[in-house]
Amino acid sequence: MMLRIAFSLLFLFSILFMPFWVSVILAFLGMIYFSLFWEAVLLLFLSDLLFGIKEAKLFNIYFFSFIFSLLVLLVIESFKKKLKFYNKN
Repeated sequence: MMLRIAFSLLFLFSILFMPFWVSVILAFLGMIYFSLFWEAVLLLFLSDLLFGIKEAKLFNIYFFSFIFSLLVLLVIESFKKKLKFYNKN
């Protein structure tokens, strides 16, 4: 539990003060390591609210990282259920 809280605080720090690619890597690692890491979706939504701009080449979506992180979380969680060696705790 403490590891998850510490990782979430590190992830929040990366959202606020580090480049975006660091936050994306941390979000992906958190989604893989922790079970149902909704903090990634929430904090990437915060990132979109703070720093997001309309992207013309991505269908004029404002919240691209939020939508993408939500889809990635759902895919990773469904993939974790199919793995035999993944611990479900």
